[in-house]
Amino acid sequence: MTTSTSEDTGGTASKARGKASALRALHVPGRPLVVPNVWDAASARAVEAAGFPVIATGSAAIAPVLGYDDGEETPVGEMLAAIARISRSVGLPVTADMERGYGLEPAELVERLVAAGASGCNLEDSDPRTGAMADVDEQAALLGAVRAAATAAGVDLVINARVDTYLHGTGSAEERLTESVRRGRRYLEAGADCVYPIFAAEAGAVRALVEGIGGPINILFRPGTPSLGELADLGVARVSFGHGLHEAVRAYAARMLAAIRDGESPYSPGLSAP
Repeated sequence: MTTSTSEDTGGTASKARGKASALRALHVPGRPLVVPNVWDAASARAVEAAGFPVIATGSAAIAPVLGYDDGEETPVGEMLAAIARISRSVGLPVTADMERGYGLEPAELVERLVAAGASGCNLEDSDPRTGAMADVDEQAALLGAVRAAATAAGVDLVINARVDTYLHGTGSAEERLTESVRRGRRYLEAGADCVYPIFAAEAGAVRALVEGIGGPINILFRPGTPSLGELADLGVARVSFGHGLHEAVRAYAARMLAAIRDGESPYSPGLSAP
């Protein structure tokens, strides 16, 4: 018996909503969703095979794979095509790092993300090219428009609102914390599901962000960050690795290439692990 196109479409939409719901439900304060960010289909399959429940892309990892610098230098069509290849290669929900939206209007951004198989996305509040912080109301309006576009299209989308105060903001540590809390609260009110104060790392600041923002918080794991267990104790709901894993893989490959160049085995014990 042949299944109709409308039935196929309905089944696809239902499956997409199920993945988004599963992704959202994994954001539990104190029991964080850990997402080792990927850069291609092979790395996505490795993350899936390792038993992680979600695939997260990283723009700073994908961009160099495609031959571009980070900061929305990648043409949006190429970035979305890479996300689509990743989505097709795994059975898990995929959340995509879309920087500040690559200049797409909210309705088109939602449409193209869903077409690429994404169940969620990151959107940041600074200009990817200049680092200038966006006005908080302007960013809240963008997030609200993306949420409204998703609702109007009948799709679910998990929005991770990145706060760049610790990356591009100014002022004292206390002033950056206050501004991060202000922005995070505003973004949740606008329709974001999670707030990502990237580069917040000190334990006291992380705890204050969790308590002050009052919603799921995403922390970037990097050298100097509290351990995964400590982040859980601090009430974090999501932990990302950004482009760190891709950088480690590139560094390992460079060491192997140097060994080959020097007439040595790239498989010697000293090179057996990154």
